[in-house]
Amino acid sequence: MKLQRPQGTEDILPEQIGLWHFIEDTVHNLFPRYGYSEIRTPVMELGSLFNRAAGETSDVVEKQMYFIRAKEDDEKEPLALRPEMTASVVRAYLEHSLDKTQAFRKLYYLGPVFRHERPQKGRLRQHCHLGIEALGSYEPLLDVEVIDLALVFLKAAGIKDCTLNLNSIGCPDCRKAYIEALRSHLAKDASRLCGNCQRRFGKNILRILDCKEQKCYEITSRIDPMENFLCQECRAHFEQVKNGLADNGIPYVLNKHLVRGLDYYTRTVFEITSSGLGAQNTLCGGGRYDNMVEQFGGPKTGAAGFGMGIERVIAVLDKQIKPAGPDVYVVITDGGLRKEAFRIIRNLRHHSISADMDYESRSLKAQFRNADRLKARFVAVLGPDELARESVKLKEMATGAEREIKLTSLAEEIKKL
Repeated sequence: MKLQRPQGTEDILPEQIGLWHFIEDTVHNLFPRYGYSEIRTPVMELGSLFNRAAGETSDVVEKQMYFIRAKEDDEKEPLALRPEMTASVVRAYLEHSLDKTQAFRKLYYLGPVFRHERPQKGRLRQHCHLGIEALGSYEPLLDVEVIDLALVFLKAAGIKDCTLNLNSIGCPDCRKAYIEALRSHLAKDASRLCGNCQRRFGKNILRILDCKEQKCYEITSRIDPMENFLCQECRAHFEQVKNGLADNGIPYVLNKHLVRGLDYYTRTVFEITSSGLGAQNTLCGGGRYDNMVEQFGGPKTGAAGFGMGIERVIAVLDKQIKPAGPDVYVVITDGGLRKEAFRIIRNLRHHSISADMDYESRSLKAQFRNADRLKARFVAVLGPDELARESVKLKEMATGAEREIKLTSLAEEIKKL
């Protein structure tokens, strides 16, 4: 049997890791600038955590969760591989009483999530999410900050031509009137809806708005937007969000079909799309989830955030970033000098200089070819004569310039160069 990775997963090879490091470094440099601190949560949680957060009729809970049940845990509640990160962050926020030490918390994360779905471009069963959660405020400008950070990150990553789609789905109270109007409007066309939306009609009718099937889109395109049904408070909040975006020169498109796929969202919802992804064109999604903390047993708490898949971000980038080569590659003219070469690279490494050497008994010419392939900045040539003088010939690969340097000052001279 041929060994291969599970369907819907990917190996990230050394030739590809440069872009991942670039994305991760951008996150770690940019997000703290906005006041966000990193949090790391387990990849496993109690399955009920996501049932409660995402909603039992959401696609995530109904079709996409991976459950884990060990033999000794047969009588216990099953664990689930996390399908998203927000519920895990909120659980940690409450479990560790972060709200008690500092009521308003701004957190960010990077990590794998797991969803059992049909693998296709832009959709993997294991993919890596990055995102933020800001817990403890109902301020509309916080919504603007969350959106702004998502857009600034994508720009910093090198992605252009993004579109911000915006909507408000109100609160549970004003959503009731809209759901009734939606049910009434769709009732006469229910038989024309796709099979998935016919199921949603009785379970989670709002999700029909998000369907990408052409016949469903045509039916729902004639429906009044949720904005017309917002209560006074939700309408005022949405106006302030739109004004905040406009005041800061952030363009957006009102999208009445945008509801997001998880039940915990309230008021502001948004998606950032890119034409570079084809049908699965969403790079980032987020919004408010003002009821989740209370739903998990905490105090009534405003919250907003976003999440995006790193694989999708990388798919849109048209550049490649290869891992950096060593600062110094030591070549030897005589196989008997291998121990001395190793002592040299070890000393350089201890001085925070990346260094490497040949471990395959290559010829001198092949060693130089390997140094060139690795994009080494310098090559240090060690032969019997150099060893006798306790020095190496240092060649700068970009210019071809050579100079002889004593071993005792090699690290210092390389740092100067």
